[in-house]
Amino acid sequence: MSTSKLFRGTAILTAGTMFSRLLGLVYIFPFYAMVGEKGGELYSYAYILYTLMLSAATMGLPLAVSKFVAKYNSLGEYGVGRKLFRSGLFTMSITGVIAFLILYILAPYTAPIILGREASDYIHSVEDVTHVIRMVSFALLLVPIMSLIRGFFQGHESMGPTALSQVVEQLARILFILGSVYFVIRVMDGDLSTAIGFATFAAFIGALGSLLILVWYWFKRKRHLDKLLEQDKGNVEVSYKDMYKELILYAGPFVFAGLTLPLFQSVDLFTFNSAMGSGGHGNTNAAFGIINTYAHKLVIIPVTLATSFALTLLPTITKSFVSGNNELLQKQISKVLQVLLFLTLPACIGLALLGGPAYTAFFSYDELGGYLLTWYAPVAILLALFTVSAAILQGINEQRHTIYAILLGLAVKFITNYVFIIQLGAIGSIIATALGYIVTVGYILYIIQKKTGFNYSFVMRRSLLIVIFLAAMAIVVIPVKTGLDMILPYSAGTLNSSIIIVISAVVGAFVYFFLSFRSKLIYYIFGENLPFMGKLKRFKRSH
Repeated sequence: MSTSKLFRGTAILTAGTMFSRLLGLVYIFPFYAMVGEKGGELYSYAYILYTLMLSAATMGLPLAVSKFVAKYNSLGEYGVGRKLFRSGLFTMSITGVIAFLILYILAPYTAPIILGREASDYIHSVEDVTHVIRMVSFALLLVPIMSLIRGFFQGHESMGPTALSQVVEQLARILFILGSVYFVIRVMDGDLSTAIGFATFAAFIGALGSLLILVWYWFKRKRHLDKLLEQDKGNVEVSYKDMYKELILYAGPFVFAGLTLPLFQSVDLFTFNSAMGSGGHGNTNAAFGIINTYAHKLVIIPVTLATSFALTLLPTITKSFVSGNNELLQKQISKVLQVLLFLTLPACIGLALLGGPAYTAFFSYDELGGYLLTWYAPVAILLALFTVSAAILQGINEQRHTIYAILLGLAVKFITNYVFIIQLGAIGSIIATALGYIVTVGYILYIIQKKTGFNYSFVMRRSLLIVIFLAAMAIVVIPVKTGLDMILPYSAGTLNSSIIIVISAVVGAFVYFFLSFRSKLIYYIFGENLPFMGKLKRFKRSH
């Protein structure tokens, strides 16, 4: 495949992925308007378990299929990839059915553990939680098969099927969520558990839509794929045992990295309510849903944007490492970390400063929601650092250490979570998560230093300068937000809180970027060869 065609395919896949993520962020706001925080909590119970079981069902294999198929296609051994495809469909079908049965059958036994106390003491009953878990479990019958087909197409450097199927999956899921919830609650005046049950069943509808797109692509491109099979050299014979062993070696670190957040959330899933009850923190039913659904959706926005920018630089790290150019490797790691911190720190700290108005603007006024968002927003810095540092480990072929780092972080989260929640309430969960990620990220950064000789002192000096600018930003933003709140109290609703956010964010961004511009930090990090840097330089000369 030509370089231009490969670039086009990668661009299509990236665009499809980003659009799907954008849809996944946007739908939560009308969803909240219909089901509120209690509905978000019930939804989280099902989806965290679903994510974990989905990983168990796929075993990370679809993530490695594209690499496996591409490897043997490059050798002209097209039959090996087709053998994997046939075997994989059967394997994913079986594991999907097993995962479905486990989640469905164990739902009545899992629900009481999640609730952590008698149903009479809690807003949701065991039956409610059982219902939503069972409804989401049906998606496990389709998603593993769907993921495998996507990987097969990508292995043939065909990104269009994956991109389109991702968009269709997300659109179908969201439309079904919003349509079914609206119908149950607003039209039929049904109960919340029924509505959330349909919302979780939307995962099955989305997977079905995606699978139909992939099947259509299969029949459309089967003639081309069969022609490739006719060109098979037949010099390599890979047993099923060796085939799956190779796939697991490819997939292991990737699936662990992708599962990090759900694993951390699963600790909350099985300890949060029990710890809140033991600590005597009252009937704060909404806290779990706020942290794991609504606040999380807001927090993940700056993380997604910043990491997307930083991760574009990572392929060059792999190239430098393979070629043995250590001097260039050092500069590239430094650049990636600086870009990440420069973009993520102000976004997350700004969100923390505006936690109350932000939660009100996107959802509704809730003192607890704003309070928890304020605490949770800075944790996003660690989430972003983990994503990028784990990718750097992958680039230097040390991804196995990602697994060790995650296990260490999970151990810290597990050990501290229950105690912190008892002592501090809902924010104890956030603090335990932060400590876990600090350990995880710290270990990964240590391994990067050990394997590459990277010196963090320069990045630390730049980070200190960024922190100084953030302090100046906070000194300005806090009185602006307070003054605006006195005139337009954000507790009054969306309009007032939106005005406060816009004005405060503009002021804060101006202070941060003005200082970055005057100190030339922005030039040092991004360089002067980027288009917007040239405009900034001309602006400076004209003034």
